[in-house]
Amino acid sequence: MLVLLLVLATLLSSPPARAVGLPPAAQLAGTPFARVGQGEMRWLGFKLYDAALWAGERGEAAVEAPHVLSIRYARAVSSERLVEVSLDEMRRLGFGDEARLARWGEVLAAALPSVAAGDTLAALHRPGTGATFWHQDRRSGEIGDPELARAFFAIWLDPRTREPRLRAQLLGLADSVR
Repeated sequence: MLVLLLVLATLLSSPPARAVGLPPAAQLAGTPFARVGQGEMRWLGFKLYDAALWAGERGEAAVEAPHVLSIRYARAVSSERLVEVSLDEMRRLGFGDEARLARWGEVLAAALPSVAAGDTLAALHRPGTGATFWHQDRRSGEIGDPELARAFFAIWLDPRTREPRLRAQLLGLADSVR
């Protein structure tokens, strides 16, 4: 019984919390990025990931200018699952019809690789232009559709997000949300 508990504890434990960094390539984007905020995402008590937002502005203004969202995963997640969850959240937020979401799914599948526990995905959003993605500091994809890029970042940064507390932490507004 003790062995089973130890194995279960090992499987359910997450890597130690570490600061989520700015991808080196994003530092060359021409914007003086600074960490705006950071937080962690949990579901049913299990840690899913740590996230950090980097921008030249703080608060709501951060999402109007170029910004980087970095996510360090605590668990392995397949590319297919990342795309599926992203599309579900975009659908919930009212972005696009099913035909558009299907097209977006193909684009996201090319940009979002499967991740292992401890891996970092980061994306530079250039509002009105698109987004660039990195996996483990290596470029993994580009989105040239400004609306898709906006919808993707809305998952975390839109006021209607499913996780308002994480949004507030990312935007440096954590004291304003309980």
